[in-house]
Amino acid sequence: MFVYLLLALIVVGCDQLTKLVIVKAMNLYDTIPVIDGVFHITSHRNAGAAFGILQDARWFFIVVTVVVIIGILWYMTQIREQKGMLVSLALVLGGAIGNFIDRLLQGEVVDFLDFRMINFPIFNVADSAIVVGVIILLWFTLFSRQTQVTEKYRFEDE
Repeated sequence: MFVYLLLALIVVGCDQLTKLVIVKAMNLYDTIPVIDGVFHITSHRNAGAAFGILQDARWFFIVVTVVVIIGILWYMTQIREQKGMLVSLALVLGGAIGNFIDRLLQGEVVDFLDFRMINFPIFNVADSAIVVGVIILLWFTLFSRQTQVTEKYRFEDE
């Protein structure tokens, strides 16, 4: 389990380091084109959740995040043998903690990854870890269920 908690800690560290660089090096709303019109680094703040929903619901997000963190940690102790699930939960945990730190200390989340070609909301490393973690979680959930269904029908047919 230590390895997965270390992964979560690495996510938190990368997230907080990148956000610190953005806050120190850029003014709010400054933008640096990396690939003009496609990808920019843009200093932005979000007091809400994904896509800017529920703006200024800081304490709601803090309480929900604490519950989620406790739930993830508890569940990780229950599935110690499922490495893929543990990786996915570690990514979600690290991302949740990264954004939690921002909300707790600043009241808003620092965002800076700005994909303009697809007109996507500006996001950060923590958001990326959460999305990748959820995708992996869905993959393993669907795969393990399919395996269970396949095994069930195999035994019934024999």
